[in-house]
Amino acid sequence: MPGLMTMMALAPSPLSVKRCFSSKETPGTTMLLLTKRSSSSAHLLRRSWARGAATATATTAIRDEQELMQRLDEDGWVDRHLLPLLTPAEEAWQPADLLPSFSASADEQRSQVAELQARAAAVPDDLLVCLVGNMITEEGLPTYMSMGNRVAGASDATGCDGHAWARWLRGWTAEENRHGDLLNRYLYLCGRVDMRQVERTVHHLLRRGMRAIPRPSSPYHSLIYGAFQERATFVSHARTAGRASRHGDACLAKICGVIAADERRHEAGYTKASARAFETDPDGMVRALAAVMRAKVTMPGELMTDGRDERLFDHFSAVAQRSGVYTAADYGDMVEHFVRRWKVAELGADLSGEGRRAQDYVCGLPRKVRRMEELAHDRAAKMEAQSVSFSWVFDRPVRIR
Repeated sequence: MPGLMTMMALAPSPLSVKRCFSSKETPGTTMLLLTKRSSSSAHLLRRSWARGAATATATTAIRDEQELMQRLDEDGWVDRHLLPLLTPAEEAWQPADLLPSFSASADEQRSQVAELQARAAAVPDDLLVCLVGNMITEEGLPTYMSMGNRVAGASDATGCDGHAWARWLRGWTAEENRHGDLLNRYLYLCGRVDMRQVERTVHHLLRRGMRAIPRPSSPYHSLIYGAFQERATFVSHARTAGRASRHGDACLAKICGVIAADERRHEAGYTKASARAFETDPDGMVRALAAVMRAKVTMPGELMTDGRDERLFDHFSAVAQRSGVYTAADYGDMVEHFVRRWKVAELGADLSGEGRRAQDYVCGLPRKVRRMEELAHDRAAKMEAQSVSFSWVFDRPVRIR
């Protein structure tokens, strides 16, 4: 309610009224106070008008973005280019395919579980922390689907809409749902983690929600964020698979490998849709890309806590950085990858003044990110070693630097 807030800000307090009309104040002082209040009022009005203009501009932009999304649906582009990236349910892997089978005899079940636990025993705690953090992030899926349903022109209004964007969202959700299920069951069977603390963290994360993009209803912001996020999760799961294999856990390596393959397909979908939007509206997309980059692409699990550690996400991220599962350098590589993939540097005559400034900012960002990463690495090298106890692994200390 900006109008009401402005009125409240402009209304003089009882104290200021008393001072203005007190017999102890001189006429010159009274006029000075009134002049100051008038100047302050004008400043507040200008700010209010500026906010109103910005809101109107954002509303117009989202309406234009919505029209593009609807055109991509109506002309069959989504059906031709995105939906084929989803695997039919009959052909898709399921968590039960990659874990001990309970259709076997009791002795064989126990043998398969014992083998899984024997291999998991060699997995170091830092990799377990990365795995748990990734699993908790995957389990936030209800929040992510609800965010997808906020996107103008792509939402699933009834829960079973027939348009292509709704079918993409439900298909994407169905595939992503297997990731949390599979990792959760592996962690439960391996016996290496405190599942109650892990489950409490999932519970907290779902209650807390997420903050990811500047304008959740913006199709452009959502497509860009989706491309970055899917690529980040691909990198993280693929690296976890590689480390698990080196430590002799072939089961975990395969699990993380199939999840990484899914993330790669999903990344391709959001990247293609973003590229199509760049072709149609280069100025709007480059400004959206700059806005998302300025806000920083944070992991959707940023608000996680286990009820004890309010900096749990920071500590999890530090372990991932130190172990090489996902690093600041990877973020710089991603920015460079998408700038190149979407040909941002080649955008030309169609850009507005704001669009050109956004282009300059985005094209110069990989260099800035890498420089910041180098400085952070140098600072970390001078710091003393530090460990943090993670409730996920029964409060065992894990190095964060």
